[in-house]
Amino acid sequence: MEQLRYRGRFAPSPTGPLHFGSLVTAVASWLEARAAGGDWLVRIEDLDPLREPPEAIGQILHSLNCHGLFPDEPVRFQSKRHDAYQATVEQLLSQGYAYRCRCSRKQLQQHGGYHPAHCRTTQPAHIDAPCAIRFALSDEASYWQDLLLGPQHQQVCAERDDPVILRKEGFYAYQLAVVVDDIDQGITHVVRGSDLLDMTAQQQQMFRALQALPPQWLHIPVILNSEGQKLSKQTRAPALNDTQPAANLVRALGALGQTPPASLHTATVDDVLAWGRHHWQRQAIPLTSQQAHGINPNTHLPPDH
Repeated sequence: MEQLRYRGRFAPSPTGPLHFGSLVTAVASWLEARAAGGDWLVRIEDLDPLREPPEAIGQILHSLNCHGLFPDEPVRFQSKRHDAYQATVEQLLSQGYAYRCRCSRKQLQQHGGYHPAHCRTTQPAHIDAPCAIRFALSDEASYWQDLLLGPQHQQVCAERDDPVILRKEGFYAYQLAVVVDDIDQGITHVVRGSDLLDMTAQQQQMFRALQALPPQWLHIPVILNSEGQKLSKQTRAPALNDTQPAANLVRALGALGQTPPASLHTATVDDVLAWGRHHWQRQAIPLTSQQAHGINPNTHLPPDH
Protein backbone atom coordinates (compact mmCIF):
# COMPACT_ATOMS: atom_id res chain seq x y z
CA MET A 1 0.00 0.00 0.00
CA GLU A 2 1.42 3.36 -1.06
CA GLN A 3 2.11 5.71 1.85
CA LEU A 4 0.33 9.05 1.72
CA ARG A 5 2.45 12.16 1.38
CA TYR A 6 2.69 14.02 4.67
CA ARG A 7 0.39 17.05 4.75
CA GLY A 8 0.31 19.19 7.88
CA ARG A 9 -1.13 22.57 8.75
CA PHE A 10 -1.06 25.50 11.15
CA ALA A 11 -4.55 26.88 11.78
CA PRO A 12 -4.72 29.95 14.03
CA SER A 13 -7.91 31.78 14.98
CA PRO A 14 -7.53 35.51 14.25
CA THR A 15 -8.61 36.78 17.66
CA GLY A 16 -5.39 38.80 17.89
CA PRO A 17 -1.76 38.85 16.75
CA LEU A 18 0.45 35.79 17.09
CA HIS A 19 2.01 35.30 20.52
CA PHE A 20 4.88 33.07 21.58
CA GLY A 21 2.66 30.04 22.25
CA SER A 22 1.27 30.27 18.72
CA LEU A 23 4.78 30.48 17.31
CA VAL A 24 5.83 27.32 19.16
CA THR A 25 2.94 25.41 17.59
CA ALA A 26 3.67 26.85 14.15
CA VAL A 27 7.36 25.92 14.39
CA ALA A 28 6.60 22.39 15.60
CA SER A 29 4.12 21.76 12.78
CA TRP A 30 6.48 23.28 10.19
CA LEU A 31 9.44 21.19 11.36
CA GLU A 32 7.39 17.98 11.45
CA ALA A 33 6.30 18.59 7.86
CA ARG A 34 9.82 19.43 6.71
CA ALA A 35 11.32 16.40 8.50
CA ALA A 36 8.85 14.18 6.63
CA GLY A 37 9.52 15.87 3.28
CA GLY A 38 5.87 16.88 3.16
CA ASP A 39 3.64 19.90 2.74
CA TRP A 40 2.88 22.59 5.34
CA LEU A 41 -0.29 24.65 4.97
CA VAL A 42 -1.73 27.68 6.75
CA ARG A 43 -5.45 27.92 7.43
CA ILE A 44 -7.08 30.95 9.07
CA GLU A 45 -9.99 29.84 11.24
CA ASP A 46 -11.99 33.07 10.90
CA LEU A 47 -15.39 31.69 11.85
CA ASP A 48 -16.43 34.12 14.58
CA PRO A 49 -16.39 37.73 13.36
CA LEU A 50 -17.60 38.98 16.75
CA ARG A 51 -14.25 37.98 18.30
CA GLU A 52 -11.94 38.84 15.40
CA PRO A 53 -10.42 42.34 15.16
CA PRO A 54 -10.13 43.28 11.47
CA GLU A 55 -6.37 43.76 11.65
CA ALA A 56 -5.60 40.35 13.19
CA ILE A 57 -5.35 38.31 9.98
CA GLY A 58 -2.81 40.69 8.47
CA GLN A 59 -0.82 40.68 11.71
CA ILE A 60 -0.74 36.88 11.83
CA LEU A 61 0.37 36.46 8.22
CA HIS A 62 2.97 39.21 8.63
CA SER A 63 4.42 37.47 11.70
CA LEU A 64 4.63 34.12 9.91
CA ASN A 65 6.41 35.76 6.97
CA CYS A 66 8.85 37.57 9.27
CA HIS A 67 9.72 34.21 10.86
CA GLY A 68 10.30 32.50 7.52
CA LEU A 69 7.25 30.25 7.85
CA PHE A 70 5.79 30.27 4.35
CA PRO A 71 3.03 27.78 3.41
CA ASP A 72 3.37 25.48 0.43
CA GLU A 73 -0.10 26.40 -0.88
CA PRO A 74 -2.23 29.56 -0.78
CA VAL A 75 -3.58 30.43 2.66
CA ARG A 76 -7.11 29.10 3.25
CA PHE A 77 -9.75 31.25 4.97
CA GLN A 78 -12.63 29.42 6.63
CA SER A 79 -14.86 32.48 6.19
CA LYS A 80 -14.92 31.62 2.46
CA ARG A 81 -15.97 28.01 3.08
CA HIS A 82 -19.54 28.45 4.36
CA ASP A 83 -21.09 26.56 1.43
CA ALA A 84 -18.97 23.49 2.17
CA TYR A 85 -19.84 23.59 5.87
CA GLN A 86 -23.56 24.02 5.17
CA ALA A 87 -23.52 21.09 2.74
CA THR A 88 -21.85 18.94 5.40
CA VAL A 89 -24.40 19.98 8.05
CA GLU A 90 -27.23 18.99 5.71
CA GLN A 91 -25.51 15.68 4.92
CA LEU A 92 -25.06 14.85 8.61
CA LEU A 93 -28.68 15.78 9.36
CA SER A 94 -30.00 13.63 6.52
CA GLN A 95 -27.92 10.64 7.60
CA GLY A 96 -28.91 10.86 11.25
CA TYR A 97 -25.47 12.00 12.45
CA ALA A 98 -26.74 15.41 13.57
CA TYR A 99 -29.85 16.94 15.12
CA ARG A 100 -31.42 20.29 15.95
CA CYS A 101 -31.08 21.31 19.58
CA ARG A 102 -33.33 23.89 21.29
CA CYS A 103 -31.83 23.51 24.77
CA SER A 104 -29.98 26.41 26.35
CA ARG A 105 -26.60 25.94 28.00
CA LYS A 106 -28.28 26.52 31.38
CA GLN A 107 -30.86 23.83 30.71
CA LEU A 108 -28.16 21.33 29.74
CA GLN A 109 -26.17 22.13 32.88
CA GLN A 110 -29.26 21.64 35.03
CA HIS A 111 -29.82 18.19 33.49
CA GLY A 112 -26.24 16.90 33.63
CA GLY A 113 -25.67 17.46 29.92
CA TYR A 114 -28.79 15.58 28.83
CA HIS A 115 -31.47 17.28 26.75
CA PRO A 116 -34.73 18.08 28.55
CA ALA A 117 -36.36 18.66 25.15
CA HIS A 118 -35.22 15.17 23.97
CA CYS A 119 -33.61 16.85 20.96
CA ARG A 120 -31.86 13.73 19.67
CA THR A 121 -35.13 11.87 19.18
CA THR A 122 -37.74 14.63 18.79
CA GLN A 123 -37.78 17.11 15.93
CA PRO A 124 -38.70 20.68 16.91
CA ALA A 125 -42.22 21.68 15.90
CA HIS A 126 -40.88 24.60 13.86
CA ILE A 127 -37.51 23.81 12.30
CA ASP A 128 -37.15 27.42 11.18
CA ALA A 129 -37.00 28.57 14.79
CA PRO A 130 -33.48 29.44 16.04
CA CYS A 131 -31.68 26.35 17.26
CA ALA A 132 -28.22 24.90 17.35
CA ILE A 133 -27.25 21.80 15.41
CA ARG A 134 -25.24 19.17 17.23
CA PHE A 135 -23.30 16.13 16.06
CA ALA A 136 -24.78 12.91 17.43
CA LEU A 137 -21.95 11.02 19.07
CA SER A 138 -22.04 7.30 19.82
CA ASP A 139 -21.01 5.84 23.16
CA GLU A 140 -17.43 4.74 22.64
CA ALA A 141 -14.21 3.83 24.39
CA SER A 142 -11.84 5.54 21.97
CA TYR A 143 -8.19 4.51 21.67
CA TRP A 144 -5.47 5.99 19.49
CA GLN A 145 -1.71 6.55 19.41
CA ASP A 146 -0.50 10.12 19.88
CA LEU A 147 2.85 10.64 18.16
CA LEU A 148 4.27 12.32 21.27
CA LEU A 149 2.12 11.26 24.22
CA GLY A 150 1.76 7.60 23.22
CA PRO A 151 -1.39 5.48 23.77
CA GLN A 152 -4.50 7.53 24.49
CA HIS A 153 -7.93 6.59 25.75
CA GLN A 154 -11.07 8.71 25.98
CA GLN A 155 -14.60 7.71 26.89
CA VAL A 156 -17.21 9.35 24.67
CA CYS A 157 -20.72 9.71 26.06
CA ALA A 158 -23.55 10.03 23.54
CA GLU A 159 -25.83 13.05 24.01
CA ARG A 160 -23.93 14.44 27.00
CA ASP A 161 -20.78 15.12 24.92
CA ASP A 162 -22.48 15.99 21.62
CA PRO A 163 -20.64 19.03 20.17
CA VAL A 164 -22.34 21.96 18.48
CA ILE A 165 -21.50 22.11 14.76
CA LEU A 166 -23.73 25.08 13.86
CA ARG A 167 -24.43 27.67 16.52
CA LYS A 168 -27.88 29.15 17.13
CA GLU A 169 -26.56 32.52 15.93
CA GLY A 170 -25.73 30.97 12.53
CA PHE A 171 -21.95 30.61 12.97
CA TYR A 172 -20.28 27.34 12.00
CA ALA A 173 -18.42 25.76 14.90
CA TYR A 174 -14.75 24.85 15.07
CA GLN A 175 -15.58 21.17 15.57
CA LEU A 176 -17.29 21.02 12.19
CA ALA A 177 -15.04 23.28 10.13
CA VAL A 178 -11.75 21.75 11.27
CA VAL A 179 -12.86 18.27 10.22
CA VAL A 180 -14.36 19.38 6.91
CA ASP A 181 -11.20 21.29 5.96
CA ASP A 182 -8.78 18.62 7.13
CA ILE A 183 -10.60 16.17 4.87
CA ASP A 184 -10.79 18.58 1.93
CA GLN A 185 -7.11 19.53 2.19
CA GLY A 186 -5.95 15.94 2.63
CA ILE A 187 -4.33 16.61 6.01
CA THR A 188 -2.54 13.48 7.20
CA HIS A 189 -0.93 14.81 10.41
CA VAL A 190 -2.07 17.40 12.95
CA VAL A 191 0.32 19.10 15.37
CA ARG A 192 -1.54 21.15 17.95
CA GLY A 193 -1.58 22.15 21.60
CA SER A 194 -2.48 19.64 24.29
CA ASP A 195 -5.40 21.88 25.32
CA LEU A 196 -7.22 20.40 22.30
CA LEU A 197 -6.48 16.78 23.27
CA ASP A 198 -9.93 16.26 24.82
CA MET A 199 -11.62 16.97 21.47
CA THR A 200 -9.80 14.20 19.63
CA ALA A 201 -12.17 11.28 20.19
CA GLN A 202 -15.17 13.39 19.18
CA GLN A 203 -13.43 14.56 16.03
CA GLN A 204 -12.47 11.01 15.11
CA GLN A 205 -16.14 10.06 15.15
CA MET A 206 -16.90 12.98 12.84
CA PHE A 207 -14.16 11.87 10.41
CA ARG A 208 -15.68 8.39 10.34
CA ALA A 209 -19.20 9.75 9.84
CA LEU A 210 -17.89 11.57 6.78
CA GLN A 211 -16.18 8.35 5.60
CA ALA A 212 -12.69 9.77 6.01
CA LEU A 213 -9.58 8.52 7.76
CA PRO A 214 -8.63 10.67 10.78
CA PRO A 215 -5.17 12.22 10.68
CA GLN A 216 -2.38 11.20 13.02
CA TRP A 217 -2.21 13.45 16.08
CA LEU A 218 0.71 15.06 17.86
CA HIS A 219 -0.22 17.16 20.89
CA ILE A 220 2.49 19.44 22.26
CA PRO A 221 2.48 21.17 25.66
CA VAL A 222 0.92 24.62 25.78
CA ILE A 223 3.11 27.57 26.73
CA LEU A 224 2.28 29.20 30.07
CA ASN A 225 2.59 32.73 31.40
CA SER A 226 4.05 33.65 34.78
CA GLU A 227 0.75 32.78 36.49
CA GLY A 228 0.73 29.29 34.99
CA GLN A 229 -2.02 30.15 32.48
CA LYS A 230 -1.99 29.23 28.81
CA LEU A 231 -0.79 32.10 26.65
CA SER A 232 -3.83 33.51 24.85
CA LYS A 233 -5.65 36.72 24.13
CA GLN A 234 -7.78 36.07 27.23
CA THR A 235 -4.64 35.99 29.42
CA ARG A 236 -3.24 39.11 27.69
CA ALA A 237 -0.38 37.32 25.96
CA PRO A 238 1.93 39.90 24.38
CA ALA A 239 2.21 39.95 20.60
CA LEU A 240 5.36 38.55 19.03
CA ASN A 241 8.08 41.12 18.44
CA ASP A 242 8.49 40.72 14.69
CA THR A 243 11.70 42.78 14.73
CA GLN A 244 13.61 39.90 16.37
CA PRO A 245 12.35 36.80 14.55
CA ALA A 246 15.57 34.78 14.79
CA ALA A 247 15.63 35.20 18.58
CA ASN A 248 11.97 34.21 18.77
CA LEU A 249 12.66 31.07 16.74
CA VAL A 250 15.57 30.10 19.01
CA ARG A 251 13.30 30.48 22.04
CA ALA A 252 10.63 28.37 20.32
CA LEU A 253 13.15 25.61 19.59
CA GLY A 254 14.15 25.64 23.26
CA ALA A 255 10.52 25.38 24.38
CA LEU A 256 10.24 22.34 22.08
CA GLY A 257 13.12 20.60 23.87
CA GLN A 258 15.65 21.16 21.11
CA THR A 259 19.16 22.40 21.97
CA PRO A 260 20.05 25.26 19.62
CA PRO A 261 23.67 26.42 20.06
CA ALA A 262 24.44 29.88 21.42
CA SER A 263 25.75 30.91 17.99
CA LEU A 264 22.18 30.90 16.64
CA HIS A 265 21.30 33.92 18.78
CA THR A 266 23.09 36.08 16.22
CA ALA A 267 22.12 34.02 13.16
CA THR A 268 19.57 34.82 10.45
CA VAL A 269 16.04 33.42 10.31
CA ASP A 270 17.07 31.12 7.46
CA ASP A 271 20.03 29.83 9.48
CA VAL A 272 17.87 29.10 12.54
CA LEU A 273 15.24 27.27 10.48
CA ALA A 274 17.93 25.31 8.63
CA TRP A 275 19.45 24.24 11.96
CA GLY A 276 16.00 23.22 13.18
CA ARG A 277 15.32 21.13 10.08
CA HIS A 278 18.67 19.36 10.32
CA HIS A 279 18.53 18.67 14.07
CA TRP A 280 14.78 18.20 14.68
CA GLN A 281 14.10 15.52 17.30
CA ARG A 282 10.40 14.89 17.91
CA GLN A 283 11.16 12.70 20.93
CA ALA A 284 12.82 15.67 22.66
CA ILE A 285 9.56 17.64 22.83
CA PRO A 286 8.52 17.96 26.49
CA LEU A 287 5.48 15.99 27.57
CA THR A 288 4.13 18.68 29.90
CA SER A 289 3.95 22.46 30.00
CA GLN A 290 6.09 22.50 33.15
CA GLN A 291 8.85 20.62 31.33
CA ALA A 292 8.55 23.02 28.39
CA HIS A 293 9.57 25.78 30.78
CA GLY A 294 12.63 24.01 32.13
CA ILE A 295 11.22 21.29 34.47
CA ASN A 296 10.69 23.76 37.32
CA PRO A 297 6.95 24.58 37.41
CA ASN A 298 7.81 28.02 38.79
CA THR A 299 9.88 28.84 35.69
CA HIS A 300 7.94 30.07 32.69
CA LEU A 301 8.77 31.97 29.53
CA PRO A 302 12.46 32.25 28.68
CA PRO A 303 13.77 35.82 28.53
CA ASP A 304 13.61 37.81 25.30
CA HIS A 305 17.40 38.19 25.22
